[in-house]
Amino acid sequence: MKVVALFLFGLALAAANPSWEEFKGKFGRKYVDLEEERYRLNVFLDNLQYIEEFNKKYESGEVTYNLAINQFSDLTNDEFNSMMKGYKTSLRPKPVAVFTSTDAAPETTEVDWRTKGCVTHVKDQGQCGSCWAFSATGSLEGQHFLKYGELVSLAEQQLVDCAGGIYYNQGCNGGWVNQAFKYIKANGGIDTESSYPYEARDNTCRFNSNSVAATCSGFVSIAQGSESPEVRRTTNTGPISVAIDAAHRSFQSYSSGVYYEPSCSSSQLDHAVLAVGYGSEGGQDFWLVKNSWGTSWGSAGYINMARNRNNNCGIATDASYPTV
Repeated sequence: MKVVALFLFGLALAAANPSWEEFKGKFGRKYVDLEEERYRLNVFLDNLQYIEEFNKKYESGEVTYNLAINQFSDLTNDEFNSMMKGYKTSLRPKPVAVFTSTDAAPETTEVDWRTKGCVTHVKDQGQCGSCWAFSATGSLEGQHFLKYGELVSLAEQQLVDCAGGIYYNQGCNGGWVNQAFKYIKANGGIDTESSYPYEARDNTCRFNSNSVAATCSGFVSIAQGSESPEVRRTTNTGPISVAIDAAHRSFQSYSSGVYYEPSCSSSQLDHAVLAVGYGSEGGQDFWLVKNSWGTSWGSAGYINMARNRNNNCGIATDASYPTV
């Protein structure tokens, strides 16, 4: 009888909620039992309603971005935040230098470091709070390319497994970008991703000095709170590691457009990402930001975050890049 009930329930879901069936098929969702699926369906339908109502505001010009169903659409916002973050803000190690803007520093209207060949493919941290590791490798990948002309994908898993201890990082439970830079410097380098593949879980350290692909001599912090120094450094230096407040439901379902969230905090930061450029769209200035949630999220893994709007979401609060 239970098998028949499950079969009939499945047919009913398919008939009444084609978007649910499409979602499960696209993202390979399989739930442990009927009760779990019913719960996830209700969460999905709540998110779908939120997305549809939000997009009406986009269509009427009330907001500058829209939302869409993605791999997180069967998660509540609390579940999403507990799984997909990992940036910690309570520790600020001393940098090699602090960059502040100067009037002589040039600034252009648009920069996209992807076109220069120094940004690797969009990666996926999975259900592991390792965003700090992906932001750190992304910034170092760019600096390594700009110095040596070689774009190499670096090993986030090495940072997850090895950059704890005296560096205080906690693997899938979170960490700090600048502490990752300190570890790479002291360790004598970081391996390639191909030699030390990502696993989305904590494991034992297996660093191989024969597979080192990049080194780091320190890092530079960018003056806190002001987007002007960050613009100038992004213009001249390459991709920049940044931290943001990504805790909002709107961020969870972001699809395209310029993301501006009035309720964002400029100090309560929970997610590390990579600023790879900036520009303007429809009169709205934005930062071009590479995320680490795969290409199914956002605009093929990227988001345009509001720029010159009072440091929205704290994008200029804790920015840095490594020196090589």
